[in-house]
Amino acid sequence: MARQWSEGHSTSILCVGASPGPEGLLASGSEGGEVTVWSQEGTIIGRLTLPGEDDSTSVVFSPAAPSQLYVSHGDTVSVLDPRNLKGLVEEFQGAGEEEINALALNETGSALAVADDSGAVRVLELPGGKVCRTLRRHTNICSSVAFRPHRPNNLVSVGLDMQVMLWGLQKTRPLWTLNLQDVAEEEDDHQQRPGQLFNPPLAHCVSVASCGNILGCAAEDGRVHLMRIGSGSKLEQQGAFKAHSQGASQAHFVSFLSHPYWLISGGNDSHVALWDLSKHPVVAPEGKSQATAPQRRKGKSKAKRKEQHQDKVKSPQKAEAEKGEDEAAGGAEEAMEEKSGPKLSISHGDKVNWLCPAVLKGEPSVIVADQSSSLTVYSLSQV
Repeated sequence: MARQWSEGHSTSILCVGASPGPEGLLASGSEGGEVTVWSQEGTIIGRLTLPGEDDSTSVVFSPAAPSQLYVSHGDTVSVLDPRNLKGLVEEFQGAGEEEINALALNETGSALAVADDSGAVRVLELPGGKVCRTLRRHTNICSSVAFRPHRPNNLVSVGLDMQVMLWGLQKTRPLWTLNLQDVAEEEDDHQQRPGQLFNPPLAHCVSVASCGNILGCAAEDGRVHLMRIGSGSKLEQQGAFKAHSQGASQAHFVSFLSHPYWLISGGNDSHVALWDLSKHPVVAPEGKSQATAPQRRKGKSKAKRKEQHQDKVKSPQKAEAEKGEDEAAGGAEEAMEEKSGPKLSISHGDKVNWLCPAVLKGEPSVIVADQSSSLTVYSLSQV
């Protein structure tokens, strides 16, 4: 089921990106400034070590120009031609105030967002790389950033300060801020049992569904936190579900399955999981989800638990956690979500650094980067 793509790197791979389109290339970046471009079969198209040899922390292809690949390393963003990795096409030195953790491009390829260790998010105009906005509200490292589809001037950022912020690029203050710790504490008041400890929800990765209105955020508390944006860009609803037994490092909505609300997550528990969130109360309008969800979820739970036994997903603790949550009145939503379980659970065997959903030669897939110097590809076609 799993395929290995090896020999592209000599160090741990930190990030992976996919170019849009059926013939799209893939790129990966690793420690020491290595960048490798791959075909959809996993053949190496080109390799390059960036000057300075800082870690390559993020790789994104331009949606507007497939011949442009943006890579962050140190406080610099380099522009490469993925089909001709002979050298740099362009370089934006000092694009970040400190080391850059994440890059995001808007749909038109006209703006590049840069999230860095200082907590700042800088927005660069493309082409040219001129800084047009610096957004400073995070009080700790800004770990991840994403533009909203259909709204090229809306940007979401998350950080190790446990904050999720939605920005309109016309202003330098956020439209709203959500503190995940407040949300987590409210939920934990209902669910915590004596002696049980929770990791703080440091936010590691944010993704926006293709509809543009649902945000998913992977956090250190093992949860994926969900938010729905309503009219006027207001925060309409939020919730969370427990996805991993240790910190969740990655969460990405998958745009190429049966609906836009599939999400794939990865964590420090060495698991990769695929979730169908179409019935989750944050995603579904209230009337609908409440009307049909309970019996469906109930029906799924036995089958899922059985499947998870087969997948060796530590079922006893999970069953116990479910029992504890069922007893807690306030945790009903999360208990239902837990019971429905992932549609696919992969025991990957190593901590997940990055997940990249992609269609490879017509096959829905996810590419996993971990602590090793190889990539692993899993098929998602069984869902």
